[in-house]
Amino acid sequence: MTARQTRPRPGVMALCTAVGLSLALTGCGGGDDAKPSAATTAASSAPAASASPADPDAATKAAVLASYTSMWVEQMKAYRVASPDGTKLDDFATLDALSAFERDLATMKKNNTRVTGGVGHDAEVAELDMAAKIPTATVEDCIDLSKWKAERTTGEPIPLPTAQPLRYIATATVERWDNNRWMVTEYKPDGNQTC
Repeated sequence: MTARQTRPRPGVMALCTAVGLSLALTGCGGGDDAKPSAATTAASSAPAASASPADPDAATKAAVLASYTSMWVEQMKAYRVASPDGTKLDDFATLDALSAFERDLATMKKNNTRVTGGVGHDAEVAELDMAAKIPTATVEDCIDLSKWKAERTTGEPIPLPTAQPLRYIATATVERWDNNRWMVTEYKPDGNQTC
């Protein structure tokens, strides 16, 4: 499916642009918040209070969210050191997304900047189309920048722009490729839609 990886996608991983950090410092990542918190772990292990039937797509949705979360974890690793070396970004994001990451990372390296904070997430699978030729899911995520921190490599902090909302909606398209691998193919932040 290499041809699918190279189609143009305007706005792929545009959250980095939406954050609008000075000197083109970009890249938001799941970092600290990508791992389940104690509250999340406890809630997921508690028995369901409702008697409603189990979601027949629960396993598929979990796989989609696992890939989406892993993309954030790998993205954050790259932005902490301004380099994709040692990450597995290409396991979770398409070539288009990777080229956007590489441009952002090159700018960060040139400007001696890095990310030290994290991004909070409240993601869910909003749509799932398993009947499509290429099964596709839409993930809606409430991005939380309250723990976002960026700095120059000298340690000087770079604040978010004052007009940047701390919580807003982002939507990702995730496709199932060979070997049941879910890949993030498109990412669209919407800074006008807060959550």
